Amino acid sequence: MGRVTERRRVLRIRDGAVSERPDTLVAEEPMEIRLNGRPLAITMRTPGDDFALAAGFLVSEGVLGAAEELRNIVYCAGATQDGSNTYNVVDVSTAPGVVLPDITLERNVYTTSSCGLCGKASLDAVRTTARWPVDDGPGPLRLTPELLAELPERLRASQRVFDRTGGLHAAALFSEDGELLDIREDVGRHNAVDKLVGRALQSGRLPLARTVLLVSGRASFELAQKAVMAGIPVLAAVSAPSSLAVDLAAETGLTLVGFLRGASMNVYAGEHRIAVGAEARRAAR
Repeated sequence: MGRVTERRRVLRIRDGAVSERPDTLVAEEPMEIRLNGRPLAITMRTPGDDFALAAGFLVSEGVLGAAEELRNIVYCAGATQDGSNTYNVVDVSTAPGVVLPDITLERNVYTTSSCGLCGKASLDAVRTTARWPVDDGPGPLRLTPELLAELPERLRASQRVFDRTGGLHAAALFSEDGELLDIREDVGRHNAVDKLVGRALQSGRLPLARTVLLVSGRASFELAQKAVMAGIPVLAAVSAPSSLAVDLAAETGLTLVGFLRGASMNVYAGEHRIAVGAEARRAAR
């Protein structure tokens, strides 16, 4: 829709020299998500991949888990008084027989680009609504620190909009061999993850076993929750995790890596998936 970025005139000051010039900014607009015609949530997002964003959000809420459970997603016309379509309201229709969890019907959520679903969930809620265990699939999943260290640069090289604006978060999905499977950008890091997961749902690829989710900022509880709900076994972040994210990872079997910068990283949970030598493990003890 051509609304990912916008141009604004700025006063630029560089070493005492003053000039006026246009600057490219990342767009941020509200999007209302409706479930079977009923308002459910409003999120601030970067326009684009809106249907995937809505689908991924509903995966994290435990509503959807397979492509056949999704009937369709449409933009709602007539969202304004004059009847025009703002492309900021989407309605998700589920297939007949899909059971809607009570938590989605009892609340109306406002999410922001920075905090995700602030304070909404508990560890118990995630455990009881997750459809799949955080599992490796056939055979154990083992990742070397060297492979993990290469992923942030691969993510950064694929951030097209960030190069123009400097104002977007990114979430990337990698295979166990380090192959980039998908990458999405958004003003909210939790939206970027929802877009990834939603695209996987639409193409029938859930659960995302034997994959690595890499996020460009910190690892919050919401991001760990979304990884668990999508069946992703490894979450890595270039910045710090929150204490609740670590607790959730430890209780669900998620491997959580933080401060992934160059050859350095901290493994906060699920260290059994990190392939370090026996000598290194003994030294760590």
